[in-house]
Amino acid sequence: MPDVTPDLAREYEAARRAVALFDRSALGKVTVTGRDRLAFLQGMLTNDVKALVPGQGAPAAFLDAHGKVMALLVVYAATDQVLLELPAQMTAKTLETLDHFLISEKAHFEPADETFAILSLQGPAARGLVEGLAGRPIALAPYGHVEVEIAGVPARVINRAEGPGPGFHCWIPAERAEAVRRAMLDAHALPAGAATLEVLRLEAGQPWYPQDVDASVIFPETRLESHVSFTKGCYIGQETVARVKYRGHINRGLSGLVIEGDRVPGAGARVVAGGTDVGRVTSAARSLALGRPIALGYVRREHFEPGTAVTVVDAAGTQPARVSALPFVTEP
Repeated sequence: MPDVTPDLAREYEAARRAVALFDRSALGKVTVTGRDRLAFLQGMLTNDVKALVPGQGAPAAFLDAHGKVMALLVVYAATDQVLLELPAQMTAKTLETLDHFLISEKAHFEPADETFAILSLQGPAARGLVEGLAGRPIALAPYGHVEVEIAGVPARVINRAEGPGPGFHCWIPAERAEAVRRAMLDAHALPAGAATLEVLRLEAGQPWYPQDVDASVIFPETRLESHVSFTKGCYIGQETVARVKYRGHINRGLSGLVIEGDRVPGAGARVVAGGTDVGRVTSAARSLALGRPIALGYVRREHFEPGTAVTVVDAAGTQPARVSALPFVTEP
């Protein structure tokens, strides 16, 4: 296949058939302490984080008052703190905004980008590798987490799939990350890079911020129902989210596209139907599982139905495509 290097093919094969190791330390990391930490976050985020008990986690979004998405993040509840994982470029702005809303609540936010490293193991052999290094069974719900030791280093192991198959994030002290990485490599994890992770996350239909979701998008347009509770109390942006859910509809939404040509379209490529622009591509890559390019993008609701024929147009030309349900690829 064009634009698939030998390294990418080898790394992808490891992630789909064995286990690949990704360094995800560039993700933003925040610790939240104080007795009101979950109660405060409950009023800030879309999901029901107050219901989390230590060892549980949940994806969520942080919105502005108009329901536009300021960040996508994951919340992990621990015994004495909450950990937030979010796009690094949004950490400072998110902390500034959260601090602005703090009045009398006992909650303290601390950036932890330099404190922790994150190593990501992805693939069907990831669980066995982690269990072998930790010396204990690990059975976790999605976003669930547990504290263990790996190579004598304290680690928080999180059930965090970033592709079509199973996967784990390991939060570890940054100054001791190399010892853990070496132990994972010695246990036959294959180091892999950003291009491989991009293919995996697109095959799994996982939008990233700000590539696929940014402050121009109202939350319902993301169609990320795993990130929201419709039964919790008030939070910033809830009015817009509830209005769309119960009394309206979105005009466009995040969707999958399977390209029927052989070229990976560029971000920003137009999606056209009947000679009219009906959407745009946000991210694209060549799926090694499907053997053709795939993309995430926004299309008008009239074209949501999987199988709908559209055309993708960019500077390099025009290609036929079809709208696809997400994820594109599921666990083998």
